[in-house]
Amino acid sequence: MFNDKVILITGGTGSFGKKFVEIVLREFKPKKLIIYSRDEMKQYEMQPQFEDYAAIRFFIGDVRDKERLSLAMSGVDYVVHAAALKIVPAMEYNPAEAIKTNILGAMNVIECSIKHKVKKIIALSTDKACNPVNLYGATKLCSDKLLVAANSYSGSAETRFSIVRYGNVVGSRGSVVPFFKEKMKEGVIPITDPKMTRFFITLEQGVRFVLKNFERMQGGEIFVPKIPSMNIMDVASAVAPNCSTKVIGIRPGEKVHEVMISSDDSRNTAELEDCYIIRPAFHWWDANNHTSGRSVPDGFSYSSDNNAEWLSIPQLQEMIGG
Repeated sequence: MFNDKVILITGGTGSFGKKFVEIVLREFKPKKLIIYSRDEMKQYEMQPQFEDYAAIRFFIGDVRDKERLSLAMSGVDYVVHAAALKIVPAMEYNPAEAIKTNILGAMNVIECSIKHKVKKIIALSTDKACNPVNLYGATKLCSDKLLVAANSYSGSAETRFSIVRYGNVVGSRGSVVPFFKEKMKEGVIPITDPKMTRFFITLEQGVRFVLKNFERMQGGEIFVPKIPSMNIMDVASAVAPNCSTKVIGIRPGEKVHEVMISSDDSRNTAELEDCYIIRPAFHWWDANNHTSGRSVPDGFSYSSDNNAEWLSIPQLQEMIGG
């Protein structure tokens, strides 16, 4: 479905964006693939990696700037909205900046997509948007709500918006794995809570899940992949087996366990073989909205501590390359 199409990715120079571009250019033949991001240095550093592909375009801009974003979206068929401010402690200290990018930026993506009759948009969410306890999660919850509701605004344009929500990406910027690798130099790994668990997914898995959902989305769904969990002590053992650990206490805005589907969402959740789908609570735009899958039991929740699938230490070591 991506051959001879124009695709735009916001935040395209991030960890996800680079892997997305790599896979799409290798496996499809898009007419254009537009990298929309605000950091010209990251674009400059990324260009040599893809200089052999005529389809790629680098477009400097911020999702906060609606006029610039609108210019970039002219003629676009599909959008991946990956731009966000996501470092939890930084967002606690700079809440207004998180709101401008994560909420107002999402509104700009919605309005520009409808204006230019973009066919499909998938936005990246986070486990922190479910029952949020920090500002980053709260802004992403707002973003999710805006994007789901946006399906009722597109009118004759038939623009459709859906969301992919998943856990920590192994090795991405700001994740725990590179942080632990850096702390290896000191010989001591700081642990906030030994009971802590987290979901884990690779960049490759995340990109392929997004691509798959472009095909099956109808609009308004939140797609949640079935991915494994891991205890933080096992993560430390996998990354830095020769280091000791020190418990430093939980940080502001941090959860002991991550939740991707709350029990309150269970009444609208269906299970497929590879994922769960949180259907929209309201069907303003399509009475037949995503009827596939079987309904989960009432009171069901999907959290990193009640997961059926767990990563072993050797499995994580294989994921991070030893």
